[in-house]
Amino acid sequence: MQLPVQSQSSLYAEAWEAGATPGDLIEIARTADRAGFAYVACCDHVAVPRRLADGMGLIWYDPVATLAHLAAVTEHVRLLSHVAVVGLRHPLVTAKQYATLDHLGGGRLILGVGAGHVPEEFAALGVDFARRGPLLDETIDALRAALGPEPYPEHHGPRYDFGDLGQLPRPAQRRVPVWVGGSSPAAVRRAAIRGDGWLPQGDPRPELPARIARLRRLREEAGIEEPIVVGAITEPLYVGAPSWSVGRRTLHGGPDALAESLRAYAAMGVDQIQVRFRSRSRAELTDQMRAFAADVAPHLDA
Repeated sequence: MQLPVQSQSSLYAEAWEAGATPGDLIEIARTADRAGFAYVACCDHVAVPRRLADGMGLIWYDPVATLAHLAAVTEHVRLLSHVAVVGLRHPLVTAKQYATLDHLGGGRLILGVGAGHVPEEFAALGVDFARRGPLLDETIDALRAALGPEPYPEHHGPRYDFGDLGQLPRPAQRRVPVWVGGSSPAAVRRAAIRGDGWLPQGDPRPELPARIARLRRLREEAGIEEPIVVGAITEPLYVGAPSWSVGRRTLHGGPDALAESLRAYAAMGVDQIQVRFRSRSRAELTDQMRAFAADVAPHLDA
């Protein structure tokens, strides 16, 4: 699941998150850890322009700092950047940060990457927004080298050129999974050719099968035999019969009904689903998480 509190866009944040504390975020991550969730995820924005502030909000925690903080209070749940706008930073800087995170967290990092969408953010950091696609392609290649097992990684490309520069500690994992976010044709191609996983951005159910088929076709045409982890973001969820208005798009009801609906994702070829629960408080959210883990998740593979 994408963690609440750490990003508070008006598109999805619940009202109670505005007054939430770091302690709330810790308790939610611990609940995910104890309940057996596969990962917790954190977003990435360096700065939000005033023209977008009403919709995006200004609360965007730094993903490296946040995930490292949560790594220290959890044991099993994986730590996903969903997604890091890695083109905004030199890949050696990004590799140093995330390698340290993986080392400290015991090998639980999944590096989710994306191209970004805010021109002013790129301009402020001196990065060409119009070239963000090719830049991300090269950055992924550079990060593959810089996050690999070699203490002196090498990459020689049109923008980044490094070698004979050592970085320790190395990640605890021999190969850090790289999941590519985005649903544009370019993002799907990037995921197919360069990714270990694909993170679509809330695609409606009817659109997913065609995109998944294209993803697999592109990967096959590229001669890549390793499997790719296909993700999906579900509709908002509420386990049980809500006593308040949870919105018309929210899936709600008993465990059997929710599981039956969510199994449709697996039938499309989806390997993992990212869930988000409607809630009016941290307590209601963690109750929803525990109910989902105990009563719905065991039936998803049935």
